[in-house]
Amino acid sequence: MAAAEGALNGHGATPVRLSIAAVERDTGLSKDTLRVWERRYGFPQPGRDPFGERAYPLDQVEKLRAIKRLMDAGHRPGRIVALSLDDLRRLGDSTRPAAAQRIEAQAEPQLRVYVELLRQHDVAGLRRALALAAMRLGLARFVVEVAAPLNMLIGDHWMRGQIEIFQEHLYSEAMQVVLRQAIACIPERDPQERPRVLLTTFPNESHGLGLLMAEAMFLMEGAQCVSLGAQTPIWDIVLAAAAQRADIVALSFSSVLSPASVAEGLGDLRDKLPRSVELWAGGAAPVLQKRPTAGVLALASMEEIAPAVRHWRSQQG
Repeated sequence: MAAAEGALNGHGATPVRLSIAAVERDTGLSKDTLRVWERRYGFPQPGRDPFGERAYPLDQVEKLRAIKRLMDAGHRPGRIVALSLDDLRRLGDSTRPAAAQRIEAQAEPQLRVYVELLRQHDVAGLRRALALAAMRLGLARFVVEVAAPLNMLIGDHWMRGQIEIFQEHLYSEAMQVVLRQAIACIPERDPQERPRVLLTTFPNESHGLGLLMAEAMFLMEGAQCVSLGAQTPIWDIVLAAAAQRADIVALSFSSVLSPASVAEGLGDLRDKLPRSVELWAGGAAPVLQKRPTAGVLALASMEEIAPAVRHWRSQQG
């Protein structure tokens, strides 16, 4: 929320407003989309900061998040942008993804404890509880049984307005700290072991938590991992794969990117990579399963990484 603008004056706090870059990051709606909607639908209606740049009040950002969630569920913007926030929430509750509903209904008591620690702003307690769970379960089980369902639960609460953006960011940071500490404890492997896996995300995909979880699962299967972090241009992924002698390029996707961007990007990257380099993709983007890209292995869950690595090895003999 560093791009939020607000200050104290003699009468209290002025309303907080976000720059268009902050709104793009926090909602997943591109700057171009925000400008087009402003002209076409009359929403959003940003003010202007002292430099004449667009500045969005938080109530409009909250409505934009609700609209984006409904778009991810298949609704057209022209049919929902004019709805009130209450109507958007009611529509959203009626069209929640089945996976999110299932996790909400079946969430283990411990998952609810983590959410409650976050609501109480007890970041140290949350990090400690997650670290203890990682030690108790082991890294692979922690990723599958805690991190993956908790990510979906937190994301669903955020998109429904039940937690704030800053709380979601605090959760992501706490989980990343725990995962990095656990990864650091994995004994180093023989550099000659394979597969060599290059991990990253596409530009505009800033959510790196799924990437870190995938890295943990690959490492537990004895793979050699090189992570570029998030937001790597496609041609740079190709260059890095060659430089690192990667056997597999693994990409992580949240629901931020549009389905067209995911499909087109994967097709472009598949065309540019040598056929000897496999391309794997996983994450929350529904398009990965609904519209598979030729030559791309779409992983529906973290559990699928281990058998996929074993299958890869079996094909090399």
